[in-house]
Parts: sequence; C-alpha cells; structure tokens
Amino acid sequence: MRVLLCPDKFAGTLSAPDVVAAVTDGWRQVAPDDDLVARPLADGGPGFVEVLAGAVDGRRVPVPTVDPLGRAVPGEILLTTDGTAYLESAQACGLHLLDPAERDPKATTSYGLGLLVGAAVEHGARRVVIGLGGSVTNDAGAGMLAALGAAPLDVAGHALPYGGAALTTAESLAGPPRLRDVDLVAATDVDNPLVGLHGASNVYGPQKGASRSDVLLLDAALERFATVLERELPSCPTGLATLPGGGAAGGLGAAVLALGGRCESGIALVTRLIGLDAAFDAADLVITGEGSFDHQSLRGKVVAGVAGAARDRGLPCVVLAGRVTAGRREAAAAGVTEAYSLVEHFGDVETAMARPADGLRALGTRLAGQWSR
Repeated sequence: MRVLLCPDKFAGTLSAPDVVAAVTDGWRQVAPDDDLVARPLADGGPGFVEVLAGAVDGRRVPVPTVDPLGRAVPGEILLTTDGTAYLESAQACGLHLLDPAERDPKATTSYGLGLLVGAAVEHGARRVVIGLGGSVTNDAGAGMLAALGAAPLDVAGHALPYGGAALTTAESLAGPPRLRDVDLVAATDVDNPLVGLHGASNVYGPQKGASRSDVLLLDAALERFATVLERELPSCPTGLATLPGGGAAGGLGAAVLALGGRCESGIALVTRLIGLDAAFDAADLVITGEGSFDHQSLRGKVVAGVAGAARDRGLPCVVLAGRVTAGRREAAAAGVTEAYSLVEHFGDVETAMARPADGLRALGTRLAGQWSR
C-alpha cells in the first residue's frame, strides 16, 4: 500500500511534520511494510518555512525580530542557492504570539515582518517570497513599510503610532522603501480585497479581537492608507483597495502589491517545490488534515487543494482534523472520502487539544486496519 501523507499544521498544537509523524507511528503498528510518503504542507501561514526547508536547497538563517507588540522574538529566513529568500509573516505577526487579552488589531504592528524582509535583502536575496497567514495584525503592512524606511506620516510630517487605527490620519510616507529592486511575492490562498464587506477588517478583524466599531474604524483607516500608497509609491497599482489578495494577513497582501510585488497561491507554490504531483501519481491513498475542517477549508486551503488533486486522479482522500464541521455532501464534492475528528475520538475538546499526537496515532492505526492491503 502506497500512502501519501500531506497534512497542514494543527494550529496551536502540532506542526505539519509532527502530524505526519504521529499518523505514521499509528499506521506502522498495523502495517509496517506499507510505503508511507511524507509531504507535510503549508499554504503560507505558520509552518511555511519549516515545510519548504525540507524540500529546497538552502539554509535557514536566524533573524531576531519583534512580535506585534514590539517584544523580541526569534525569526528566520530560508535562503536558497538560486537567490530566493522564503519567510513567513506569522513569525512576527502571528496570532499565536499574543495572549487573547493582548489582541487588538487597532494597535498591533507588522514591523517585525519588515525586519525579516530587510534581513533577506541584506543577505543578497533577489527574490523574497513571504508566506501570508495566521496574522494578528490589521495595519495593511504599515509597520512592515516603517521597518523598510517608508513609515506612514501625518499631515505635519510626524510618524504615526503603530497599528491600523492610526492610519486614519495617514498623509504620506517618510521615504522610498529600502528594497534594492528585489522581486516580492506574497504566498497566500486568500483572495479577499483590502477593504469592504469582504475585506481584511470585516472578515478577519473579529478573529483578531476587533469589535464591530473597531471593524468600521479599521476599514476606513485601510482605505485611506491605500490612497496614500497609490499616491506615494510609483510601483503601486491603481485600485489597490479592491485588488484580490490585498486583504491577506490584515492587508499585508496590499503592501506587497503596492511595492510592485504579486500574489501567488501558497499551496500551489509549496506543491510545486516539494514535488507533490509526482507523489500523487504514485499513491494508492491520500491522507491530509488540519486543526479545524470546516466550510473555509474547502475554499482554497490545503485540504481543498489536496482533496481536489486526489479526486482528479481517482484516489481516495481521508481527512484527519481536530474538529470536523464541514458538510458531508460539500466535502464529498470536493474530493473527501472520509473525515475523522479528534474531538469525536476523545469525546471532548479539552482532551483533543491536550493529546493531539496520541489521537492521531490512534486514528493512524484505525486507518491502517481499514485501508491497508
């Protein structure tokens, strides 16, 4: 039996490689001779660099940075031999970096991501690919720009405080960003625009601690900042506020576009780099998964990409998740054969969160009994 294991992370508990290891341990208890192929995945969010580090010819360089409140945190960039640097916004802007009581998208900043981008430039990268996802910021990349020398200013020429709320008074930028003409790419599977009903503030702001009044304030602030970016940056495309992908990671997608960069599908990029297509072609069964398998999972995330690829090849695809709330018919149409949840396995959320590896090992054993020849 040839089994392809290609899950995403289980956010807050296990990395994608950890998920693979747990399922593999369980499977081998029943069918030790089966061929298990590990291809852990990421779509641009947390784990993006870790997943790519095992697939590309490069080196991981530690880079000190700061979290969304300005506190020191470790970061890293992945430098490849072809002059590309891979980094992820979640290392400096991630939701996991702040306690729930600290989350306030009016004040959190993407400055730390700018430090990572700047380090990639200083190391000689000609192309910088930024994985976007899992952010707790909503400042349209204003903090990132500040770290690169293009801080937003008010009408008096004073630098604005960090955070999305201050952008209501944005008038100009302190200067051109120090990027040395690098090619910027945002790796994301979110196509939301920067502003509006489907924009960064309305859709993702509440997940980051924004109240309804905060959402309205932030949406107006980002719209104003988009106008400033169009006026101040020659590389900025017109209509920035409504371009697809601009709302990714609290508006970081818009900042990349304003700097002359582009958005690419994160899962497509990762799939290409790790050689997932060839692994699909050789598989008999595909196992994927993520922390929460819900309606959003089937709209551009890792599970949707994997299930669709399996369906197109006539392969069965099993989803393992902490929690499963996606509709059966919708999941089946997307290519999902079966879905199993840790909450159902253990009987309660608390145990599922506390013992995810144990649960995945048990499910791996169960699947081997059902599927192995």
